[in-house]
Amino acid sequence: MKTLTALLSLILIFTSPLAFSRDTKYMMSIQEAMESPDFKAKLDPNISFYFGDQSHPEVIQRFGNFSTNKKTNAFNKSDKEACEWVLLSALLTMQDRARKEGGNAIINTASYYKKNKVESNSEYECHAGAFVAGVALTGEVVKLAK
Repeated sequence: MKTLTALLSLILIFTSPLAFSRDTKYMMSIQEAMESPDFKAKLDPNISFYFGDQSHPEVIQRFGNFSTNKKTNAFNKSDKEACEWVLLSALLTMQDRARKEGGNAIINTASYYKKNKVESNSEYECHAGAFVAGVALTGEVVKLAK
């Protein structure tokens, strides 16, 4: 009987929504992610990102503020791997938007998870759970003087 009770307890624990509802907030290094081989290979070097209040060349044309909210499968990945993967996805979406609008940069890039804006020159916000990780970004698409 004790074995059956223990088995049922384990089943309830692992099938409970609470077992899968982890939502851990991380502030991760932008620089560390941007220096990874995946980022260098996939991001367009002709469209720049400026996070927080980083200085940038003169703005010659503004196209508007845009946001993206990306999720990725975090199963069988470390939280760091999942966060970097989903950040790359968000940055690629922002670059696509800049390209579509005619811009060559995204300035004032900030985390925007659940519409909570977090501006940082060095970190981005990522939320990781048992199966999903998410990053949301907002920023202004512009054309900068070169």
